[in-house]
Amino acid sequence: MCLAREAARLALQGTGSSGSRLQGQAAAWRRVPEARAAWRSAHSRALLAAAARGRSGVSARPPCRAGGRAPGYEVVKWSDCCLPLACRPGDPYQLIAKASVDNFSKLGVAFMEDRLQMDNGLIAQKIVSVHLKDPALKELSKASNKQVQAPLPSPEASLEAQPAQGVMEQAGQGDWKAAGEGPSPQRRGCAPVSESAADGDPGQGSTELCQLHLSSCHECLELENSTIESVRCASAENIPDLPHDCSSSVEGTAGELCPERKGKRVNISGKAPNILLYVGSGSEEALGQLQQVRSVLTDCVDTDSYTLYHLLEDSALRDPWPDNCLLLVIASRDPIPKGIHHRFMAYLSQGGKVLGLSSSFTFGDLRVARRDVLRNTAQNLVFSKADGSEVRLSVLSSGYVYEEGPSLGRLQGHLENEDKDKMIVHVPFGTHGGEAILCQVHLELPPSAPLVQTTDDFNVLKSSNTRRLEVLKEILTALGLSCDAPQAPALTPLYLLLAAEEIQGPFMQWLARHVDPEGVIKSSKLSLKFVSSYTSEAEITPSSIPVVTDPEGFSSEHFNLETYRQNLQSTRLGRVILFAEVTSTTMSLLDGLMFEMPQEMGLIAIAVRQTQGKGRGPNAWLSPVGCALSTLLVSIPLRSQLGQRIPFVQHLMSLAVVEAVRSIPEYEDINLRVKWPNDIYYSDLMKIGGVLVNSTLVGETFYILIGCGFNVTNSNPTICINDLIEEHNKQNKAGLKPLQADCLIARAVTVLEKLIDRFQDQGPDGVLPLYYKYWAHSGQQVRLGSSEGPAVSIVGLDDSGFLQVHQEGGGVVSVHPDGNSFDMLRNLIVPKRP
Repeated sequence: MCLAREAARLALQGTGSSGSRLQGQAAAWRRVPEARAAWRSAHSRALLAAAARGRSGVSARPPCRAGGRAPGYEVVKWSDCCLPLACRPGDPYQLIAKASVDNFSKLGVAFMEDRLQMDNGLIAQKIVSVHLKDPALKELSKASNKQVQAPLPSPEASLEAQPAQGVMEQAGQGDWKAAGEGPSPQRRGCAPVSESAADGDPGQGSTELCQLHLSSCHECLELENSTIESVRCASAENIPDLPHDCSSSVEGTAGELCPERKGKRVNISGKAPNILLYVGSGSEEALGQLQQVRSVLTDCVDTDSYTLYHLLEDSALRDPWPDNCLLLVIASRDPIPKGIHHRFMAYLSQGGKVLGLSSSFTFGDLRVARRDVLRNTAQNLVFSKADGSEVRLSVLSSGYVYEEGPSLGRLQGHLENEDKDKMIVHVPFGTHGGEAILCQVHLELPPSAPLVQTTDDFNVLKSSNTRRLEVLKEILTALGLSCDAPQAPALTPLYLLLAAEEIQGPFMQWLARHVDPEGVIKSSKLSLKFVSSYTSEAEITPSSIPVVTDPEGFSSEHFNLETYRQNLQSTRLGRVILFAEVTSTTMSLLDGLMFEMPQEMGLIAIAVRQTQGKGRGPNAWLSPVGCALSTLLVSIPLRSQLGQRIPFVQHLMSLAVVEAVRSIPEYEDINLRVKWPNDIYYSDLMKIGGVLVNSTLVGETFYILIGCGFNVTNSNPTICINDLIEEHNKQNKAGLKPLQADCLIARAVTVLEKLIDRFQDQGPDGVLPLYYKYWAHSGQQVRLGSSEGPAVSIVGLDDSGFLQVHQEGGGVVSVHPDGNSFDMLRNLIVPKRP
């Protein structure tokens, strides 16, 4: 049994409620004979230790005399177990020493059990084993001979103190190699470790910091599992992320010796770097703030690239969280405790990045001043981007502004008031690339947050919500994060689902007659291959999709078939479902079935996400999770009331979505409306959904695909139905429950069938009263063409479904939806561009 020749590294951490568990793990380690034998079989190691001064509010671990150890445990003195080689003042204080493997094991167990005592009041944060090759070891030995009898220098040093000249710097000049610069050898098998392997293996580079690589034999694997991994598990509840890299403890040295890396924080762990969220105390209000911050950051950054952790107050004081922290987000209004503030500043001084969101955190000459008149009110902000351009938006003010302070960085924001109050400041810090961007506007809060007091403020903040996210992404990008849109998700198979049991037999008989011998139905756009089950080897492309016919294997987090069935009350529409978690666009899925499927079977395609959603003309339709997405097949006889007025189809679908919500008892006042020609709106302020209609006349029948998408649960980047419900509850002290997409799609299909039947019986007069009840244009004054165009008043819809406007002295004219679009934000009717 042996340790591999590469250097071993051990990071042992544990404070708070994990202490007893760590002691138990350590005791178990000591009791494993194979583990102890494995450690004794190797030879001397060099240790790199990081420590902090043991004063209140600053120490990373409680001192061993604090009573954290079990009775009868002996104190282990650092100086009794190793030979000092080098030191580096600063925060954290760094030491290099040489110890036998037995003594290294002794130090590690004492560290875990809180029995390790260091000199001059130092408290160990981390112990790392490194492998020093001969050249560096000799240089350290020469230098250490001059200082070995001297006491350790005082660790009290300023946050910006430069590394001490001499021992550590001399040892590494030109020879220090930071882990992660090149591939580490991954050795397998069990080979003895010779004296030369332990004391140094001459070669290129003098110091390597590597993972603990044990041999593949059973005893060594047991050792690894019973030490490093068990410590990681035992520490997980108190430590945001137990790093297995060397990052900040050696970062300053690596930065000095590798000039091209100076000022950069290097992640060498191979794990997603952390974004740490500090919200202060564990109060209910703080935890609510945590959820809001986590939610908005999830909307801005790719969570596959970064991991978000809550940084607790105790962890902020004691744990080595800077090791793998790419960004520290501070969102606490309460004063930052002195010890935690000191650690935050130490992190900044090491090149860290800080984002303050309506927090009390400041430093240097920067101060915040209270402005009660601004507190929790919507204000107009001018934000200057890195490229010099400006973004104007409405934001929720915290009631504080920045005063004085150092020279500002590239990004800044001020209110559009007489004083131009500073609300966003960009402050570079130190010589290692540290910087902070601090905000006194609530970029982290959605317009539906409880702090938003009035409906008017909700409206203006929702109108600026896309720009709020744009500003936040600009800030995150400036702090080194990537806010690029994640790659489109992989396409998934379709599932054939039936909303009514009685159509299963007829449909399967129809399907058997129309598929080819390989189970495929082809059209000009795609091929559908009907299979009983799906295997991951089957290829899925936009033009070739498997359709799983066995419903037993179907499940979805975002679509409940039983909910859909309970809310679908139609006799023909929407009863045969093609469902996909991810598809290119639902508009193409029914292409090969639409002309052959019997009308009473009622095809509908439903998706959770689309990668190529379509809008009118060249427009794309964004399709995030939470948007109700469907394409419905409807057959309309040419020689019928609706067949003679096909433009009404899009109006009926828009009306069906609004009525699907507002016809639910107690939801009548949710302010959803229809906007000519094909949109669903919140009041007359913001678009919440849209309709796209493609019709094909074959003989005496229109085959119509009605594509519809509307926001149900997705608040960002604009607005959704559940936002309106939440705002209604807040303003009316109501308790309406949020709605789900599967329920509303089924209700909308049911309402549409009733509207079509009524239209076929009574013509436009059968549906226009309901349409006018919900439409957003009553009495609206607009201009034609441009802001200087002729003023007109909107009258209503003509007999064909086109918009009628009245021009003073010019009579009533109709505006066709195929050639014009109504711009709600500018109150214009403008020609569509080709």
